Amino acid sequence: MKKALPQIVFLGLIVLILGVMFFDSSPSTNNNVQEVKALVLKTDNSEMVQSGLSKIGSQTLKVKVLEGIHLNEELTANNLLLGQLEMDNYYKVGDKIIIGITTKDGQIINVRAVDLYRQNSELLLFSLFVLALLLYAGFTGLKALFSFVASLLVIWKFLIPGLLAGDNPLILSFSILIILSGIIIFSVAGFTKKGLVAFCGTCSGLFVTILITVFFGNQLELLGMTAPYAATLIYSGYLHLNMRQILYAAIVIGASGAAMDISMDIAASMEEIKIKRPDIQTKELIQSGFNIGRTVIGTMTTTLLLAYSGGYLTLLMLFMSKNTSLVRILNLKMVAAEILRTLTGSIGLVLVAPITAIFAGWLYCIEFGKKKHTLAQTQENDQEYTRQ
Repeated sequence: MKKALPQIVFLGLIVLILGVMFFDSSPSTNNNVQEVKALVLKTDNSEMVQSGLSKIGSQTLKVKVLEGIHLNEELTANNLLLGQLEMDNYYKVGDKIIIGITTKDGQIINVRAVDLYRQNSELLLFSLFVLALLLYAGFTGLKALFSFVASLLVIWKFLIPGLLAGDNPLILSFSILIILSGIIIFSVAGFTKKGLVAFCGTCSGLFVTILITVFFGNQLELLGMTAPYAATLIYSGYLHLNMRQILYAAIVIGASGAAMDISMDIAASMEEIKIKRPDIQTKELIQSGFNIGRTVIGTMTTTLLLAYSGGYLTLLMLFMSKNTSLVRILNLKMVAAEILRTLTGSIGLVLVAPITAIFAGWLYCIEFGKKKHTLAQTQENDQEYTRQ
């Protein structure tokens, strides 16, 4: 019970932080627009023109409000279609959607369709994730769940507002990643040597990754505008943002999860070795950590490649369909940005493994050395007492 007490206290602090974040009472930035759930009762497609898969024009909807101060009211909403399949929604009778109701002096002046209501399915999916996590991992799964939710909220409440405010993206992101690494690692591993080793290895590896990303990002002359919605963000009034450094920060954030995974794997494995072989020497333990790291990064770097390739699968298909030359592909800004993302992240992972192994070898063996010295001194004292 005493061993689990620090972890319980730590989880309690996380719950307190989450509560403060959830119950943020700051006023809304746009009180004249209410976004509520509604049911589509009737559609009018007379102002819509279809060309292939695209639909252009507008769709008039008769909807019934399902929540809020306009509950059960039937309103007419407009759905603007721009022919952009990645953004447009085409609604049918019976669909549950989100509508934006604009009011002025208490009167409704505009109602527009925002998007399909997908929240129930998302909550069901999240519930399945929580159930699987708790059934398999038990209390450890609960700690992992707390760290998962805390990470989402720290990113949403601190990282995103800080970036929008114009704070230095690299300094802010690295600070946030240190906090997140502490929350995630110590909530799972507890305040133990294993947790300390994983934390130190992760932070050191991420710092080196930042240096490599900045150097090669500048060499490739990337401005950061290849990120999704980067131009939209700039033209929405955020001309002060340093999109290049935001791109660098995104690369490091993307690699941070895998870095924590590798550092924790190596820290846990080396701890088991130390437990089974308490007489193992520091050099031998570090060598074992190196061997474990080689095996882990062999699959993890490929995991990064597959993850990023999956995100741009349609782009790769487009290149092949147009018979685009390899020279042109490699020199495109978007491709260069993804190459930077993949390779710098992979280099960071390669470096996290030996750094963690060195931390673990030193930290796991230093206490053993003290214990060994203490035991030898005790035996010597006992022998001296016997002789007397």
